[in-house]
Amino acid sequence: MHNHYDILIIGAGAGGGTLAYALAPTGKRILLLERGGYLPREKSNWDPDAVFLEQRYRTDEQWYQPDGTPFSPEVHYFVGGNTKVYGAALQRMRQEDFGALQHYDGISPAWPLSYADFEPYYTQAESLFKIHGQRGEDPTEPPMSADYPYGPLAHEPRIQQIADQLSDRGLHPVHLTLALNRDEAHPEKRPCIRCDTCDPYPCLVDAKCDAQIACVDPARQYENVQLLTHALVTRLDTDASGKRIEQVEVQLNGQLQTFSAEIVVVSCGAINSAKLLLQSGNDKHPNGLANSSGLVGRNLMFHNHSALIAVADEPNPTVFQKTLGIHDYYFKGPTQDYPLGQIQLTGKAKWQRLQHMAPVEMPEATLRYLSAHSVDWWVTTEDLPRLENQVTVDRQGKITVHHQPNNTQPHADLIHLLEDHLRDLGFFLFWRKTMKSAVVWHQIGTCVLGEDPSNSVLDLNCRAHDLDNLYVVDASFFPSMGAMNPTLTLVANALRVADHFKSQLKG
Repeated sequence: MHNHYDILIIGAGAGGGTLAYALAPTGKRILLLERGGYLPREKSNWDPDAVFLEQRYRTDEQWYQPDGTPFSPEVHYFVGGNTKVYGAALQRMRQEDFGALQHYDGISPAWPLSYADFEPYYTQAESLFKIHGQRGEDPTEPPMSADYPYGPLAHEPRIQQIADQLSDRGLHPVHLTLALNRDEAHPEKRPCIRCDTCDPYPCLVDAKCDAQIACVDPARQYENVQLLTHALVTRLDTDASGKRIEQVEVQLNGQLQTFSAEIVVVSCGAINSAKLLLQSGNDKHPNGLANSSGLVGRNLMFHNHSALIAVADEPNPTVFQKTLGIHDYYFKGPTQDYPLGQIQLTGKAKWQRLQHMAPVEMPEATLRYLSAHSVDWWVTTEDLPRLENQVTVDRQGKITVHHQPNNTQPHADLIHLLEDHLRDLGFFLFWRKTMKSAVVWHQIGTCVLGEDPSNSVLDLNCRAHDLDNLYVVDASFFPSMGAMNPTLTLVANALRVADHFKSQLKG
């Protein structure tokens, strides 16, 4: 095996997979390392017992709370990363999210890059991930240079009824922008069947445009791209000067191997990327790689997330439910002069999912009734960067997540607003489930980018200030998070960094 490459990418999720896809046509020798394997295509992909009750596809890894209490994080180590089980609602951050915004609990800081810097890459990302949507119906929609590649996925009758009722009350319900392979104009070519096991299940028919389907598999069609699975990177070693990554240590099928590359890219997810940098410290980098600012692992952000199960007398026979969103309160509430966030439907909750969410044991008959009559919502609001919210790693590699949610008042406000609207529509029972620390789906911010090495980890091209050939290309770079799903911004950024690499490689 030739162990030297032009570009070595650690992690085959949305960041690393997209980067490999974009760079594959350059002809440069690219090695993609993934700690997991391919998620098996099996009947269990669509089995709610397996997905929710057995948690078949989640890692059995243990992370820790500051008091030493272990927890099992909701992360998935596969080719494609967490996108293998995501809800596929990919959204642009709003133009205002790139500037400083005053929130209830403080300021969401401005980015050193503008929305205009990302806009062309958002357009490319939407094409790559086959986004379905309807331009012009969202009051918060940012400027767009092109329409969505595909039209919106239509609401089913019960959801259309709710959309009409909300419109009558002055709201602007929108069609969610979804990354699915369902071309209505060419039904013979579309694998998506609008099933009831899309969010958050693996897709048995490969119709969900995840990072494996959209990026990694196409990249592997090029002879210059090599993927190694079950390859856990344990350390990055620098040369004597401490300015370059000289070798990458990898546990590959139980054996320690080393690889090297002209460019090394870390794309492990915000928490694991921080872990790798912190545990790779040496005499030149005593506090961890790329950490002269002391910010590696800090400013960890998660969205404030809640599920709201709303029950009415009227049954909800909807199969594919996740088609509707409400962004009217994204920047301001009716009585709140601060941003609230976004509301969207989630996948139709089966009784097993409700059992997984329940704080106490409930009879199956009760759960089945709730499932048959519920419309299921997801409420997302912004978490602000805080230095004390951070990832730490001990000498044994144990991850401790220090995170106290903030900006929670807007979250409560938005849930109350939604419940008030739904009561007007005949819903009478509401079951809230606020996501706790184990739900780390939208983890960002641990290697913030910026122009000043004293207050940022990465430069504007996501290269570590402290090293010449080390980049971090995942959601670690975000200075703030907005209230939209971060995946599309992550993908757009990977395409942007790929263009930087291409210009460097030409030079």
